[in-house]
Formats: sequence, structure tokens, C-alpha cells
Amino acid sequence: MADVIRVVVSGAAGQIAYALLYSIAKGDVFGSDQRLDLVLLDIPQMLPILDGVIMELQDCSLPLVNSLTPTADADEAFKGADAAMLVGAMPRKPGMERKDLLKANCRIFQAQGKAMDQFAKKTIKVLVVGNPANTNCLIAQRSAPSIPKENFTCLTRLDQNRAQAQIADRLGLPTNKVCDVTIWGNHSTTQYPDALHAKAEIDGVSTPVFAAVKDDAWLTGPFIETVQKRGAAVLAARKLSSAMSAAKAICDHMRDWWFGTQGDKWVSMGVSSDGNTYGIPEGLIYSFPVCIQNKQWTIVQGLEINDFSRKKMDTSAKELAEEKDMAMDFLNA
Repeated sequence: MADVIRVVVSGAAGQIAYALLYSIAKGDVFGSDQRLDLVLLDIPQMLPILDGVIMELQDCSLPLVNSLTPTADADEAFKGADAAMLVGAMPRKPGMERKDLLKANCRIFQAQGKAMDQFAKKTIKVLVVGNPANTNCLIAQRSAPSIPKENFTCLTRLDQNRAQAQIADRLGLPTNKVCDVTIWGNHSTTQYPDALHAKAEIDGVSTPVFAAVKDDAWLTGPFIETVQKRGAAVLAARKLSSAMSAAKAICDHMRDWWFGTQGDKWVSMGVSSDGNTYGIPEGLIYSFPVCIQNKQWTIVQGLEINDFSRKKMDTSAKELAEEKDMAMDFLNA
């Protein structure tokens, strides 16, 4: 057994965490021989519910779980933490404008960033899930200056999984036969699901998705719109937001970050833009295609960007820049 690692999940009493915690605890994320101290962080009024979640995890009788700690104290939660999945965030309520949502989340992620800065390991890997995920990630990152900025990422793997599934369904293939679909930009309706560089394995032969699908109009229209609006479609049908698929994507993202990507295949992650890659301004948390080795991500270089892609990518970057400006105003107020 590997040394015990300390893993924090915020919003731990919520429905996404309820779908997520079992997978973490049984080894789907950090490995089948990795013992875990699981820390369940939520607001004070959710602690009674966390007690029930703790009881269920105990009753699962999972040998990798070394300890279970429910808490509403961020300082306590992040002390010595090796990894954090920040699922909890202020949801958008009826009548709430985007700036109001950003302001509420600024306070949450600023406080958590400061707690990580002071108490977490400097090697902590942080995945922000709570929306608006890209800008919440930026706030946490800016609030923890002693932790390398590349240690903060946000979740766009759910969007990638959705896109991959749409293409696989169209081609009648298992989803693992489709790879290198890219999500560019914001985890919002401006995101750009890009199949231009994606490949499908058909009868053992790797084929460009555009050549395999043979329907450019679908790949540049309904396919993109379906992925962009999939969360709203799930909410309309289920009367609850995506939980099972979000939990699966969180596991995929963290497992790949922990163990690396395979060969020359890439995955999508919201990461810090350096201002020199694909024309995206510096300082945004923007979704790029990345490869990962030794727990370090690198942006895939040299992909051809056509005029259609350029416009989509810039639209999402513009939205993220506006969110960043609003967030910085709140942080500096």
C-alpha cells in the first residue's frame, strides 16, 4: 500500500459529491492500492447530512479509507492536503445576474484559496468543479500565491465526455474508439467542442472524425450546440442538474492528472493560459487540449486553427476576460 494521501471534497453533502465519493473511496481515482484520508467539507448547516454520508461510506466497508473527516472549517480541511475537488459553489438563483453569482463565489473561492495557501501542501492538485468553474478556479489560484498556478485546473472533461459520446453514437462505436475531441474555452454555452482533430478507430484503423462522420454540417452545427446545451437539457429532463456524469468526469480528470495520459492522446482541462498559446490572453483559466506526464500537464502544441475555430475560441476567451475583470473588481474592493 502507498502512503496515505489526504483528499478534500467540498460541497460534500451535495448530489455530485454523493455520486463521486464512492468512486474515490474504492480506488477509481488514485489507484487500487492508495489509502486515503477523506475530508468532507461543506457549510455548517450541511454537517448533519454529512454525518449520514459518513455513515454510508463506513457501511461500504472500503479498505482504502483510512479516515473520514466531516468539517465546515476550510483551514482544518486543507491542512496537509494532497488533492482537492472543489465541487461546492453558490448556485445561480432565480433573478440572480451573472455578476451577483460571481460576487458570491468570489468570497467562497477566495477563502478556500487562502486556506490552501496557508495549510495545504505546495504540491496539492486542485480541481474546481463548482460553476462558474473557470473563474472560480482563477479566484482560488490568485488567492493561493505560494502554490504553483499550474496546480489549479477546472473541469471541462464533462464537456469532452459529452462530445465524445455524441460522435461515438453517430458512428455506432464504443466511446473509447473516439479520441482527441477538444473543448476550448469556458465551461459555459460559449465553449467550443472541436472535432477537427479528433479521430475514430474503425475496424482497427484510425480515421479523422470528419472523414468518418461525413456530415460537416452536423459537426459544425447541431453537434456543437448539443454539447454546449447538454447540462440544461439534463436539468430540463431530470429536474436536477447533472450529477452522475459530472462525478464520472471528475474521476476521469483527476485520474489522468495523477497517472498521466496514454501515448500521444490528449484530454481537455481548464488551465492557466500563458498568453503565448493559440492566441488566448494571459491569465485566463481556459480549456485546452493537454497531455499529462508525472502529474504535470502540457498544452498540445501546433494544432491547426481555421477561421471557424478562431471565431469560436475568441468568443469564449472574451467571455472569460469579462468574468475575470468582474472577479478582480470584487477581490480588490
